[in-house]
Amino acid sequence: MRPLIPFFLFCCWLTPSIAQQTEFAIIAYYAGNDKAIDGYPVEKLTHIIYSFCHLKGNQLAVDSPVDSLTIRRLVSLKAQNPKLKVYLSLGGWGGCKSCSEVFSTKKGRRQFSKSVKKLLKEYQTDGIDLDWEYPAIEGHPGHPWKPADRPNFTQLVERLRKDLGWGHELSFAAGGFTKFLEESIEWGKVMPLLDYVNVMSYDLVHGYSTVTGHHTPLYSTKEQAQSTDRAVRFLDSIGVPMKKVIIGAAFYGRVWENVANVNNGLYQAGKFKRGVSFNAMQKFMQEHPGFRQYWDDVAQAPYLYNMDKQLFLTHDNPRSVSLKTKYAKEKGLGGIMFWQLAEDIPTKVKLERKEGEKTESLLDAIYKAAHHAN
Repeated sequence: MRPLIPFFLFCCWLTPSIAQQTEFAIIAYYAGNDKAIDGYPVEKLTHIIYSFCHLKGNQLAVDSPVDSLTIRRLVSLKAQNPKLKVYLSLGGWGGCKSCSEVFSTKKGRRQFSKSVKKLLKEYQTDGIDLDWEYPAIEGHPGHPWKPADRPNFTQLVERLRKDLGWGHELSFAAGGFTKFLEESIEWGKVMPLLDYVNVMSYDLVHGYSTVTGHHTPLYSTKEQAQSTDRAVRFLDSIGVPMKKVIIGAAFYGRVWENVANVNNGLYQAGKFKRGVSFNAMQKFMQEHPGFRQYWDDVAQAPYLYNMDKQLFLTHDNPRSVSLKTKYAKEKGLGGIMFWQLAEDIPTKVKLERKEGEKTESLLDAIYKAAHHAN
């Protein structure tokens, strides 16, 4: 049962952004360049999050002229999609080494917030997404962290909202696993100030995992507790407004090698080999013939196993992202996001593929499910 929330706190959580969130959000992280974006149907998106900007001293910095050109190109897409919102983002996996130190001081938070405001104005972007992996718990190997990151993150969000006002949007990327959800964030203090929380309900098995599993399942199984639904239910149980919750889909798979032919490779010991983009998955399977496709009815997730080469591949496909999108709508969530758009199948490639090779893009599948298209 959801715990009772005091009336005054409930009122605080109904922030100005809630009233504005009427459209189901389809949010793309984008790590491509200014040219590649033209290959994708951006009219099907509500948001693009440019990935990534990083800290330079205490300030948010656009890393290069190429990045600057890409951001300006993304903003120009509003001409064909006036409702599109473009965010800058901080960090990413491996991109926030100094975050714990910088955000531990009032001066660091103030200077960072001022730099965000300046960049949003300079590039005419609509918001900022914080992708600190992770406050208060271990993240990227060698990156500093400390328990004080948790309240420091709260104060960072408070400072940003004060400086940006409600004219700009503010979100952050949250780990989709239990330790992050329970230990990294002061949810009751942070969520009233945010437009969205982007739950990274992927990499739930990852490059450090020595046993295979679903890296982006919708539901938990008896063998794997972590899932999209588990994260959503946790946030719901502590009173986070479901309209602010965005769940994540993965436009890439993860491959393990030396996986025994037991249970078609699922939940077996193995060694992580590599990631593979959705747009390169067909080529990868052609280069490693022998893969068979499987579907887990409990997790609502696909996977592939190559018995001859002992390779296991966990991924999202059009069926699984459609089910995630429908889940988000049925649960009254704010929408769905994904990492990342440049790993989807470009429109031109879809059109050029032979009849027997045609594959629906993941963005197409999400858009159809969001709009109840057949």
